[in-house]
Amino acid sequence: MISINEQDITLKPQDNESDIVLSVNGVSKKFCRDLKRSLMYGVQDMTSELLGLREKSDKLRPKEFWALDNVSFQLRRGEALGLVGKNGSGKSTLLRIIAGLIKPDTGFVEVNGRVAPLIALGAGFNPILTGRENIYANMSILGLSKKEIDERFDEVIDFAEIGDAIDAPVQTYSSGMAARLGFASAIHTDPDILLIDEVLAVGDIRFRAKCNRKLHELRNKGTSFILVSHQTQSMLNVCSTAIYLLKGKFVMSGDTSSVMHKYEEDLFTNGVKENIGFIALPQKAEMESFGVDITSIFFRNHEQTITEFPITGESIYLCITCKAHKYVSNYGVTLTIQEISGDGENTLILSSFNDKKVLNVSPGEHELQVHMPYLGLRPGSYTMQVHIRQDLIHTLDSIESFMFAVKSKETMGRSSFYQPREWEIISTNNKK
Repeated sequence: MISINEQDITLKPQDNESDIVLSVNGVSKKFCRDLKRSLMYGVQDMTSELLGLREKSDKLRPKEFWALDNVSFQLRRGEALGLVGKNGSGKSTLLRIIAGLIKPDTGFVEVNGRVAPLIALGAGFNPILTGRENIYANMSILGLSKKEIDERFDEVIDFAEIGDAIDAPVQTYSSGMAARLGFASAIHTDPDILLIDEVLAVGDIRFRAKCNRKLHELRNKGTSFILVSHQTQSMLNVCSTAIYLLKGKFVMSGDTSSVMHKYEEDLFTNGVKENIGFIALPQKAEMESFGVDITSIFFRNHEQTITEFPITGESIYLCITCKAHKYVSNYGVTLTIQEISGDGENTLILSSFNDKKVLNVSPGEHELQVHMPYLGLRPGSYTMQVHIRQDLIHTLDSIESFMFAVKSKETMGRSSFYQPREWEIISTNNKK
């Protein structure tokens, strides 16, 4: 198990410290948003370092920000760790520090073994050199001798599946070919730690499955992984544990499913405030009314308890309370729902008219309930238009924007909606 703490690292009594292949201790890294200041700071830092005067500093200079802020964790032999977070959370910066490409401003990294970084497509490849030449150059940098590369060369070519293109310049390769060659070169160096940043998203489904099988094989041999990906299913397939970073800060760690659930919830709800999901409207004067006025909108769960956040896949009631000033026949309600972070297209439209549900109300207060046995909306933030009409023509009242958020108890992955399901295996051996 990976034990992570923002301040220090706590080992369980049964843990063997010799199994630790990577220890990240209070690592922070700052960058400057202003180009001129960044160049000036760079010259100052290099001069100070050459003179032996530079010391690690936890102070920000003007226009600087923390890309990573006091991140600590350990990685043990044979473990696969996922690293998740929105763009700008510091994931790639952390991988570059672990790979030794950049230095942290505070904290330190301890590595026990060989690190093979796959931080970008074709990272470390010279576009002018051929694939063959790049294999020798790349694997040499990762610590292999020419004899070792000769012994593994054919295996690299077979895995990369680039055929005769091996003797063509890498600049003529597609992004998928460069990624396959980079992946094949890295995994055949027998690394102790493999750093993978989004490169598994490239290539067809067959090659990605091949990569996952190879990662499983390497893991069984003791190789550890750190995988950065925005694809939930890739994380669940490869990683047993995960870390969630937000704006360079540690948010949580744990089993991959729990971390991805929290990440997706934060990502889809888009920082929606806790006070949405309920709207109460002031009553109109009767002379301003068209006969029926909406007074409030909210959700109830299956226990008839008011809730602000309906849960994907669970039974939910959307409740619309209204006040009728007179008897109204043949009226109906239309609900138009859009995802706030979407492309403006309607996600769901519900209409009592389309459902052949004719409604009649007498004077007084009423509550219309729309029961959805399984809420199919994925986690996210939504806005809904509500229209009450008579005879499909006359609008009696409407709400242009009722905001609400949907949460989930399970990881949705890349699904667009929730599908209730049951799994079973039925033997057909005795069937004729």
